[in-house]
Amino acid sequence: MGHSSGYYRTSVLQFFTIVSCLLVLSFSGSAAAYKNYTVGDSLGWFDSLEKPEVNYQKWADSKNFSLGDFLIFNTDNNHSIIQTYNFTTYKLCDYDDALQNDTVQWSAADPSSTAPHPVSVAVPLLKEGMTYFFSSDYDGEQCSNGQRFKVNVTHGQGLPKSLEDPPDDAPAPNSPDFGSDDSAPETIVPANFDHPIEENSDKDEGSGSGAISFDGRFNVFLMLLPVVCVILML
Repeated sequence: MGHSSGYYRTSVLQFFTIVSCLLVLSFSGSAAAYKNYTVGDSLGWFDSLEKPEVNYQKWADSKNFSLGDFLIFNTDNNHSIIQTYNFTTYKLCDYDDALQNDTVQWSAADPSSTAPHPVSVAVPLLKEGMTYFFSSDYDGEQCSNGQRFKVNVTHGQGLPKSLEDPPDDAPAPNSPDFGSDDSAPETIVPANFDHPIEENSDKDEGSGSGAISFDGRFNVFLMLLPVVCVILML
């Protein structure tokens, strides 16, 4: 009887070990998934004069950004999208005097437009450390009125292959074509954009993000752990 009980406990322990390993591997895959972050969520990318409730730094501080993630800017052609690694450029809200090797204009603005049209831009995070974003339109007025934020990009799982070796035909960031005010919505998406997991707002229910999926499975794991321990003690 004792031999049978010992064999049973050993079998349960082996089963528990295998299940634990599978759960750990499952957690790792979910937590490391590349993500899309929609800047400002439903508010989009605008200054506080147009949308007083925006607070992009608060939005950014609630996220964890890693190499290979994308920031999706939803705005219009009256607001520009500037990415820089230069703190001075960011502090001065000044794109005109920025260096080409540390600052990129992903979308220019057209202050003369009387009927702005939508613009959507996907910006990849390609470098670890601090990265700064702002709108330089109207001589930095939009930037000074809240249209700016900084993020700290961590290594995560590193850059995906598509971003390490961009295809030869990948378009460089360019200015929208403002041929007419009633032109179709502008969408600027790099050729190496590979549709990582969308990071939903914290207010959304049923989120499909990797982090939430990870939490759910981890909670199940914690619930089962005491049951298995009791079985092993029998």
